[in-house]
Amino acid sequence: MDEQPAGPPSTPPPPGPSVLPLRGDHGADWHPVSPKLAGVRRVSATAALLPAALALAFTSVYLWWWLAIGAGAVVLVWAWLMWVLGVQVRAISWAELPEELAIRKGRMWRRLVTIPYGRIQYVDLSSGPYKRQAGLADITVNTASPASSGDIPGLPVEVAEELRVRLAARGEAQRAGL
Repeated sequence: MDEQPAGPPSTPPPPGPSVLPLRGDHGADWHPVSPKLAGVRRVSATAALLPAALALAFTSVYLWWWLAIGAGAVVLVWAWLMWVLGVQVRAISWAELPEELAIRKGRMWRRLVTIPYGRIQYVDLSSGPYKRQAGLADITVNTASPASSGDIPGLPVEVAEELRVRLAARGEAQRAGL
């Protein structure tokens, strides 16, 4: 009979920063974006679709009754958007890893972007009128290659400002070490 050596069973090493799966946290400290972003996107969608629905409804009353079908379709699209925008916002998260920034987006079509700190050229902070009203801002991390750039929408302004400063400093430090 062969005896098995005593000791703990071997476990695979945890994934490194370049092996991040699309699901699970795997030791990373993932931060969600603000839920207020869903409200901002809902206001924008309503501002775009409401005039179309009203124009179709008005035209259906005074010109062609069958345009009411179009108004109903626009209302259905609006109702679907009100639901899907909340799902989309809940699917956005980001993490600062030791060597890179990771950004996850999407429920059906998932996307994971990792941006090495040494490749960061500059970090933009932007906020439109609806987002300013809600106290939100967007961070855009730019690199030499547009394919490796990324953005984090809907952060509280204070968090966005701190993150911008931190990412710019890390980018400078990593580039200086090259």
